[in-house]
This record gives sequence, structure tokens and C-alpha cells, in this order.
Amino acid sequence: VTFKYNGSTIVPGDQGVDYETFKRKCTDDVRLFGFVRFTTGDAMSKRVKFALITWIGEDVSGLQRAKTGTDKTLVKEVVQNFAKEFVISDHKELDENYIKSELKKAGGANYDAQNE
Repeated sequence: VTFKYNGSTIVPGDQGVDYETFKRKCTDDVRLFGFVRFTTGDAMSKRVKFALITWIGEDVSGLQRAKTGTDKTLVKEVVQNFAKEFVISDHKELDENYIKSELKKAGGANYDAQNE
């Protein structure tokens, strides 16, 4: 699910099942918040983890960038259960494998470590 700006108000955005659809919404001229579900884990256990992603596009003004930080506290009143929080403005950091690896690190036991 996304939360986007309608003027200066944060409103619910889209919901979906495809991470690529979320990534396409992260354009250089917008700020938005995403509450995204990932399945992570290792050979011994799979688990669902949620990430709170704050996207701030490259073309967003400095004032709007600063306001996004304080507005995030309002979003966190609604979205309270997530494993890791990301603040991203570079499309490379939206890579699904990167997000999953960070969630895996935050997830505790890693049984794959024996194989690495």
C-alpha cells in the first residue's frame, strides 16, 4: 500500500501485489510512503517481513524533503508493524534484492550463514 500527498495532506494511495508496480510509482518528482510485504528467510524457515519505504524523488524541493521527515511520524501512527525502515531517493536502492537482504539482516537467525 502507498500513502501519497494530495497537496499538503497525506492520503492513502494504491494497493497491489507487485513490487515492480510500486517501483514505477517512485518517480523523480514525487514523495510517497510504501508499506511493502516481502517473503524472506533461508533454507530452514521462510517468513513474512514488512518494510516502510519513504521515497523522495531527486526533483523534490529541499523544503518538501525536510517536511517529509516530520510527515513520516504521521504515517508511522498508522503503519506500526514493520521490520525495517528505508529512506530512499536513488532508484538503485529500490532494488528488491537489496531490500530483502536488509530485511534478512534485521530478521535475526540466519541458517544460511553455515553455507556462506
